[in-house]
Amino acid sequence: MNPYVKSIKFKDDYSLLLTFENGEKRVFDLKPYFEKPVFARLKNANLFKTARVVSGSVEWQGEIDLSYDTLYLESKAVKTTQSQRKTTGGRKKNMTAANIQKKKLPKARVALK
Repeated sequence: MNPYVKSIKFKDDYSLLLTFENGEKRVFDLKPYFEKPVFARLKNANLFKTARVVSGSVEWQGEIDLSYDTLYLESKAVKTTQSQRKTTGGRKKNMTAANIQKKKLPKARVALK
């Protein structure tokens, strides 16, 4: 089952920045839907910006809506930078092979006879 939409932000290019309940941020482009008569009305920027989250889906005035499944499956994931990621206990270090090699390992103790 796909996650519900938690919040939306409007973008100037008739796309929505969606935040899902699992924390994912995705962009949904509404322009391809304008070919369908019911969505053509959303070309009006004022009507487009009336969208709201209802029961995990997005609805507009005039009984226009999109299900959370469609919004999740047809949207594109937003790439987050490391500074945007939340971690527990501080930032995660990028553990590349070069960083692992730089770590100082304890010296082995040799028993003397």
